[in-house]
Amino acid sequence: MPSITDLIGSIPNRIALAGGWIDQPFVSRLNPTPPGSMVVVGLEPNFRFMDRAGMATGTRYVAMRLWNGHLPDRDPAALVRELYEEENRGKSEPSGSQDMIGLVYPGVNRLDYDFTHEGGVFPRHIESNNDPQVARWLERVVHVLPVAPRPEGYNPLGVKNLDPAWIGRLGRSGKDCYDAIVRQDVQALGASMSACMQCWAAILPHTVRHPTISLDLVGLLAYYQQRYAGAMYSGCGGGYLFVVSEEDVPGAFRVQVR
Repeated sequence: MPSITDLIGSIPNRIALAGGWIDQPFVSRLNPTPPGSMVVVGLEPNFRFMDRAGMATGTRYVAMRLWNGHLPDRDPAALVRELYEEENRGKSEPSGSQDMIGLVYPGVNRLDYDFTHEGGVFPRHIESNNDPQVARWLERVVHVLPVAPRPEGYNPLGVKNLDPAWIGRLGRSGKDCYDAIVRQDVQALGASMSACMQCWAAILPHTVRHPTISLDLVGLLAYYQQRYAGAMYSGCGGGYLFVVSEEDVPGAFRVQVR
């Protein structure tokens, strides 16, 4: 009987938690308190995620083609740059390097972005935690709800309110998220993720509201944030909803940290 990786490949998956968008230079260049941070978590590839859902599946397809379906046993920083170049060749709006880092690096990783370092394209520093206890805790408290893929024709960058104060808060939400995970503090983790969504709505309002989006993403998010420790979307325009809770969340599944 074939394993799931025979069908979807053995390249890892990833989730991005608080601080997302700080990896984009057009955001980080306005950060008044650099570096700003975000968190990515490497996942075992034990099922297929939806495309167009903020799970770096597009980057993963490029990695599958580039590396014949298997992550090479080489320096992870070099692999990240190799994959970044391959995916973004000729693109006017390049994918942020957090996608590549999340797929390549195992465990929980805080990525610290500073525009004065390589133009903000790659992080100045990556702080990693590969403690199995921390990984098992995170698997237990993060619940994943499928919502919907981004609609065709959707673009989150139509309106940019790049207020430095909000960008500073965005970068702090990533720091707070990582610290909460390492401390195994469910309330602080939820708060950091909810704070990140506030920043997205302020800086790039089309991440949650857009003419092509028929779902009430704002209302759905508020429902879960009010009932649990916190929640955020996997990416702009929907995708999956990550809910932080010590209790079960109806309809949700869990992921396996790599």
